[in-house]
Amino acid sequence: MNKDKLIELFGWYGTITIILAYALISFSLLAPTSLWYQLLNGTGALGIVAVSFHKKTYQPCVLNIIWAIIAFIAIGKIVF
Repeated sequence: MNKDKLIELFGWYGTITIILAYALISFSLLAPTSLWYQLLNGTGALGIVAVSFHKKTYQPCVLNIIWAIIAFIAIGKIVF
């Protein structure tokens, strides 16, 4: 698999993962303070960052960098 396809795949992972996290919260299947929710959000955001940066679309890149930072700070609070 070449680099472009791998980045595109990671971007789709990000999209699906963020939507899944939102659905799980919306239907009360996960709590916003759960580790799984934050992991889905954080890793999903990184997928969007990768594909956005690769395609030079910087607005979603910046948005998802901030999204990931928030998720990983929340993970730190949960774990420690």
